[in-house]
Order: sequence, then structure tokens, then C-alpha cells
Amino acid sequence: MKKTYLYVIISTFLFSSMEISLKMAGGSFSGIQLNFLRFLVGGIALLPFALHALSREHQRIHLKDMGLFAFTGLIAVVVSMSFYQVAVEVDKASTVAVVFSANPIFALIFSYLILKETLSRSNLIAVIVSIVGLLIIVNPTHLTDPLGLSLSIIAALTFGLYSIISRWGSMRHHFNGLTMTSFTFIFGAIELAILMGISHIQSIATGLLQNPKLSEFANIPYFSGITSSNAFLLLYICLGVTAGGFGFYFLAMETSNVSTASLVFFIKPALAPILALLILHEKITLSTWLGIIVIVIGSMIMFIGDRFANQDNPMPHAHH
Repeated sequence: MKKTYLYVIISTFLFSSMEISLKMAGGSFSGIQLNFLRFLVGGIALLPFALHALSREHQRIHLKDMGLFAFTGLIAVVVSMSFYQVAVEVDKASTVAVVFSANPIFALIFSYLILKETLSRSNLIAVIVSIVGLLIIVNPTHLTDPLGLSLSIIAALTFGLYSIISRWGSMRHHFNGLTMTSFTFIFGAIELAILMGISHIQSIATGLLQNPKLSEFANIPYFSGITSSNAFLLLYICLGVTAGGFGFYFLAMETSNVSTASLVFFIKPALAPILALLILHEKITLSTWLGIIVIVIGSMIMFIGDRFANQDNPMPHAHH
């Protein structure tokens, strides 16, 4: 069990530094380029572990599995993480971190809608409490810049959807979490690379450049901009945050259960704003602190409820 908590702590720290490191790298790279690099390198870094798991289980990747990876890659990397990346660029790292941490709540809702899983009373309360917490942070009455928040919510919502499709896929195809993640990242990066290639087509690039809001999506570079001064930060994002964060998260899940591993997303709303305050000197408003406390309470309700459910019913069940 000690090992599990070590995995949770490492994963939580890596995930909590995600928005901050992406914000710091934002000046050197285009957002989509950063997204492409971190999932390509992260996916490849997890590949040996994924292949080891496949050979241990005597499994092979078939053509129909490719369709699943292409779909999860599209939702997670191309859609969710691209919205997330742009959100980090236009909004405070701490706000994006807290809103994105609500993705297990959306996953719960999707598991009810898609997998027809019943929502326990504690999970239902957790959903309501967390949404209240989000509303306190978002504060719709004083919304000056709705863009960053809208993008963060879309990112969290689609990541919650990815979690459920990924879980359905791994149950149906019998892949473990690391295998699913590695191939999702690689396929997502390939799909992103194709879209980046389209942005270099003369007529499309010209059209995008004519709109100041869309100009950053024209001629998206693949590898340019990497220098000796930002290489370490880029490596930290690709190997630490992306490969390491997810890797340790799945190790925690495999050595214990999903509710313990999900502690990562429950500690993150409290830890990420503190790191943003210390590293980026981001001011955190009173309403944000209040919202964070409410979200953490919501998460704790879900965690405790899951714990009791696991004791009553030893069958493993995931909510992330």
C-alpha cells in the first residue's frame, strides 16, 4: 500500500505542475505544436511498458483495435487536449487546473449515460457539490473572459468522455490502462500531425492568417522552436508530466483500486493553484479558494463513497 501512495504522490505532483509548465513553455511553442510533441514523446515513452504488458498477456494488436485507438486519440489528444492547451494560454493556470480536475465528475455522468452504470447516492452528491464548486470559481455573474473557462470546461467534459470510452474499450478489448494510454497518445499525435500538415496548405494557411484569432493555427510547426534553453522544460512536459503522470497514475490503479488512484484528481485542485501562486505568482481570488474547497469536499464525498462501495462489493469498478 505504501508503494501505491508513493505512485499517487508522484502522479499528483506531476499532474499539478502540468498547467504551469505548459504556461511557461507557451512562449516558445505554438499550443498545438506543444500538444503534438508531448503526446508523441509521451506515447512513445510509454510504449515499451505497453508492449511488455501485451506480451505478458499474450495479446496482439489487431486492425479493429486500431479503430478504437484512433477514436480515443481523437477525443483525448486532438479535441480535449487541444482545447485544454489553448485554455492554458488564454486563462490562469490555476483556473484551468481546477476546472480540468472536474473531469472525473463528467466521467461519472457519461458512465451513467453511456455504460448505463448506476450513480450511487454519494456519487450523485459529489457531482452536485463539485458543480457548485465550479460555479463559485466560474462565477457566471462576473464573467469577464468567458473564453478560457469555456475551453477548460469543454476540455474537462471531453476528457471525461474519453475516460469512459477508454474504459469501455479496455474492458471489451482486454487492454490494461498503460497499453490503452500509450496507443491513444500515439494515434492522437499522428492525427494531430495530419491536421498540422493541413495548416501548411497555402490556401488554408492564407485563410487562417486573415483572421487574427485563428492566425496561430496557420503553418503550425512540428519541431522548430526547440532550443537548448527550453529543451529541459519540454522534456519535463513530455516525459515527466505526460508519460510519468499517466504512468504513475496507472501504476497506482494497478497496485490498488481506481478510487485510490483518483486521489490524484482530488488533491490537484488544491495543489495546482498553490504551485501557480509560488511559481507563476498568479493571484488567487477568494471565490477561487472557496470553489477549490467545495470541489475538494465533493471529491472527498466521491472517494469515501467509492471506498465503502468497494468494501461492500469487491468487484473493481472505475470512475476514471
